[in-house]
Amino acid sequence: MENPLDTSSDALQPTTPPLAQGTTADAVNVDSSAGLAPLTDFGQRTDFSQLSAATEAVRRELAKVIVGQHEVVELMLTALLAGGHILLEGVPGVAKTLTAKLLARTLQVSFSRLQFTPDLMPSDVLGTSIFRPQRGEFEFRPGPIFASVVLIDEINRAPAKTQSALFEVMEEHHVTQDGTTYPVPEPFLVLATQNPVEQEGTYRLPEAQLDRFLFKLNVGYPSTEEEVAILQGHHSGFGGVPTEVVRPVLSAHQLADMRQQVRQQHIEPKLLEYIARLVGQTRTHKGLYLGASPRASIALLNGAKALAALRGRDFVTPEDIQYLAPVVLRHRIQLTPEREIEGGTTDDIVKQIMQQIEVPR
Repeated sequence: MENPLDTSSDALQPTTPPLAQGTTADAVNVDSSAGLAPLTDFGQRTDFSQLSAATEAVRRELAKVIVGQHEVVELMLTALLAGGHILLEGVPGVAKTLTAKLLARTLQVSFSRLQFTPDLMPSDVLGTSIFRPQRGEFEFRPGPIFASVVLIDEINRAPAKTQSALFEVMEEHHVTQDGTTYPVPEPFLVLATQNPVEQEGTYRLPEAQLDRFLFKLNVGYPSTEEEVAILQGHHSGFGGVPTEVVRPVLSAHQLADMRQQVRQQHIEPKLLEYIARLVGQTRTHKGLYLGASPRASIALLNGAKALAALRGRDFVTPEDIQYLAPVVLRHRIQLTPEREIEGGTTDDIVKQIMQQIEVPR
């Protein structure tokens, strides 16, 4: 089968859009290294054709196994382009782990999987130093965290001691052991899952760790039509098909180029102020015990840039910010006990805040 995404060096070069009618070739100045297209009255400043082709190839590969979950897939791709970690929360059986594992399979990078349990130790995650008597010195043996994509299943089953081992590597992309710093491979992405309904044998994630996740995605039940499609697939023998049907279609080099394009996205100063006001309002809202930090503002900015690029735009809109506000803020803020007793949710608070703040136009 032919690879839907050409990974040759020639194919990675930005394509130049056709000249507008009445425009001469001499009048066009293209910076091919940055993927910049000529700026006209109606033209885009950045060419996202390669980015669109790559992300569409990833979607097609995931659709070979995953039925529905279009919004979750879009948000996972957004986090991938923004360079942030993802926390997937949902009841058992909604394909959280499967979706994360298949996304990792679409990338031509190293992958490891960790099953968090109550007896897991920090050294089981980060690695440990082993004494070599032949040389009379200690040698560091890297743990499973040293991979580009790390899937942590049931992350809330490990105690706080093990959870704290992730703080440094998730934020700074390196591990410090015995006074020596060891960088993890780039790109580095943590995909974690957790079950929101089970309480026995689980531990609440520390706020400092939750804050290191770019998005928290709620994976819900499929629609009736999607569940019928799942049943039809299993009835026809598709159930149990190995995940090897999903092929790698995106290299680390391509992903680095796309992230560079995302960082160069245009955003108006008034939208920066809008983000700051949205996040700042969480710190004074009477229904919240804990507001979001400036890291949430940065996450919302980077996520909005990535979402705009994913949707083929070279500029951020207020709608991008509003769409991402719940997934960026829901795990970074805490309700007051009174609001929790009333049955409120953090998503409700975020919606209230967005309704109270004037949208820039």
